[in-house]
Amino acid sequence: MTDDALFATAVNCMDGRVQEPVTNFLKKRLGATYIDMITEAGPDGILAQMASYETVNSIKKRIDISIQKHGSKHIALIAHHDCAGNPVDADTHRSHVRSAVQNVRAWYPNADVFGLWINENWEVEEL
Repeated sequence: MTDDALFATAVNCMDGRVQEPVTNFLKKRLGATYIDMITEAGPDGILAQMASYETVNSIKKRIDISIQKHGSKHIALIAHHDCAGNPVDADTHRSHVRSAVQNVRAWYPNADVFGLWINENWEVEEL
């Protein structure tokens, strides 16, 4: 890292509707200057179920870069309303996020790993 900027990591859906609310929330909550955005379709389901080795490993490699190269100490795992990549109800999304947080904490025990839910009004709720 070449400057004193604070990086945070977001494992977010690829859906363009959630990028700005998540970025704004994390910058405000964490005082971050930059958000490393790791996107997949329905990442909460992927990281909760750990079913696709290739996709899980790809996400982990990208988180590694954010932590090792940018010094990120915060990892947000995000799910949202009306997700095409993980088309489940809100309660199932919240459950997936909580499971994903546990799985990612096992990889990065020294990081601040937490979950976010983006509701039908595109507002960020911390889980």
